[in-house]
Amino acid sequence: MSSIHCRSFMPAALAALCLSTGVSFACDTGRVVGTQPDGHSAGLAGVRVSDGRNIVDTDADGWYHGLSSDAPVFVIKPAGWTLPRQGANPAFWRAAGSRGAACTFTLQAGEAQGSLDVAVFADPQTGTEAEVGYYDRAVVEAARAAGPFGLGLMLGDVTNDDPALYPLIDRATARLHAPWLHAAGNHDLDFDAGDDEGSTASFRAAYGPETYAWETPQANVLVLDNVIYQPGARPAYVGGLREDQFAFVEAYLASAPVDRLLVVAAHVPWFDTASAGAPETMRSADRARLFAALQRHPRVLLLTGHRHTQQHVRHDAASGWHGATPLHEYNVGAVSGAFWSGAPDAEGIPDATMADGTPNGFATLRIETGGAYRLAWHPARASDDPAITQAMALHAPRVLRQGAYPAWGVYANVYMGQADTRVEFRVGDGDWAPMRRVERADPRLLLENARDDLAETLRGLDRSPEATPSMHLWRAALPTDREVGAHVVEVRAFDPWQGEQRARISYRLDRFDNAGSER
Repeated sequence: MSSIHCRSFMPAALAALCLSTGVSFACDTGRVVGTQPDGHSAGLAGVRVSDGRNIVDTDADGWYHGLSSDAPVFVIKPAGWTLPRQGANPAFWRAAGSRGAACTFTLQAGEAQGSLDVAVFADPQTGTEAEVGYYDRAVVEAARAAGPFGLGLMLGDVTNDDPALYPLIDRATARLHAPWLHAAGNHDLDFDAGDDEGSTASFRAAYGPETYAWETPQANVLVLDNVIYQPGARPAYVGGLREDQFAFVEAYLASAPVDRLLVVAAHVPWFDTASAGAPETMRSADRARLFAALQRHPRVLLLTGHRHTQQHVRHDAASGWHGATPLHEYNVGAVSGAFWSGAPDAEGIPDATMADGTPNGFATLRIETGGAYRLAWHPARASDDPAITQAMALHAPRVLRQGAYPAWGVYANVYMGQADTRVEFRVGDGDWAPMRRVERADPRLLLENARDDLAETLRGLDRSPEATPSMHLWRAALPTDREVGAHVVEVRAFDPWQGEQRARISYRLDRFDNAGSER
């Protein structure tokens, strides 16, 4: 019996015997079983299973066949069902070469309906056990306070080129008690591999396939490894997809339900970030091909990481999107912020503010039945300062001369701000006035850069990043024609998902003469 190769055309009794005895057969053939709340189990028909290129449907008894035995095999989890998991990682895949009973997928009925809350993490990029500790104590703890979540998305760079840390970070992530789907990042690659497909061997061993799909009652989630490794070239990688990935993506998108939001989770941004004259960071032909495959889906959200800054991009014909409305890409800020850099706080956790002034942290995505969604950014650590809230951080000079030309401003870094976000300010109980969006460095981070420059000794392992122009910074000139004394400045931003958000800061007006200042 041990030499029999199980196939789906076998009689059910013989096929079941093959599975139960664990005889030699690869997961090109297997079964999907559904378990009801009363404990009754039976084969599930019509469930899609894939090897990352081909997609097959289970037959009336739950059997699938015809897949490759040389690649991880995974079930496209159907809406309404859940999967058992080990820690944070759901058992939706089987390693290449798996045999016997291992090729059975067991689904459990009873997935939650209503809204779905998703935790979105990008770039934890932990390089040491200490940094895994920062991740656990700061970000995971903040997410526990913001949860619970029905799903988690990890947008790549789980570690900083050290797969040996995967078990440690998984243990921390598991404290959120949700299934997590992982996308591969450029720091998840094996750089001694001979080709792109081989470069994710360590990642596949821990998290399974690099390209796959997962369905809930509220959304279809397509997870893509869009990092193309280029051995011996410079740069060593570029954004894009392989031909085998396109085979899966195009087949899946052609038949996936369109009555839900489609979330595409990947690492490298789909928009190009190369400077003039430099090679493109995302292969434009691959982006156009993906966007064409997305065209039949009326509600699509792209989630990416990689840049350790944060912004929203609306794709149109210029980047290959030809839908009726712009395609929304949220380039999510990093869990590690600026690579766990900056002066540590009282608990020893580095400041980690990103180069655009966004604090390190994570995003949340709430998806409603029917496809509507809401996004929010969550800093890893809360502040008691009314000028620093979950939504924004303010900066203003502490003192100005009464009657001086109003050349000095209040700045608002609105973390989730977009080009059309309405941001206003007022002084005291005065009228609200508009603030102007500017692409400048956040002055709060410029001050931190100055502190690092002036320090006689190192303030932390690595200093804060050099401040770069922020895409979500607003400015307004502070009035100097008020009475001498303190003045409260209030700022409000109108977030399309979370509603009106406010913060406040103060400045003081003083008189000045040749002898000095008079209050």
